[in-house]
Amino acid sequence: MIDLKFKVNGKKINIKVDDSLRLLDILRDELDLTGTKEGCGIGECGACTVIMNGEAVNSCLILAEQVQNAEIETVENLEKDEVLSKLQKSFLEHGAIQCGFCTPGMLMSAKALLDKNPNPAMEEIKTALEGNLCRCTGYVPIIEAVKNINNLT
Repeated sequence: MIDLKFKVNGKKINIKVDDSLRLLDILRDELDLTGTKEGCGIGECGACTVIMNGEAVNSCLILAEQVQNAEIETVENLEKDEVLSKLQKSFLEHGAIQCGFCTPGMLMSAKALLDKNPNPAMEEIKTALEGNLCRCTGYVPIIEAVKNINNLT
């Protein structure tokens, strides 16, 4: 067992967990933040992407002890007071959501990029999203959603 102190979505967390748990398990099973999805479990699909200390990471690859004193942001932090974020609205407007399984990871990878560069070039967007797999949209609507976030109607 390990005592962890960290922040999730701006909230201080103090929790005792099994040291074999992954960040994904802590978020979903211990904190009931189920927006983060497990796809492959080996860091290949990006469904479990969250932002940790300002960087997009696969939460299935982060062990409990690595979370100590970290700042984590999950997809649940995007909407505020039941109002979607600009990024979420752009995904909707551009048809970047099909089945929705990859969407939380895509959103968090895109947010990590946009936090650093609010007007990324096309290649930067593609690079930021390259660790996220989608079987439904063919990626074009997702890339367009990120590219055109500042042009919402």
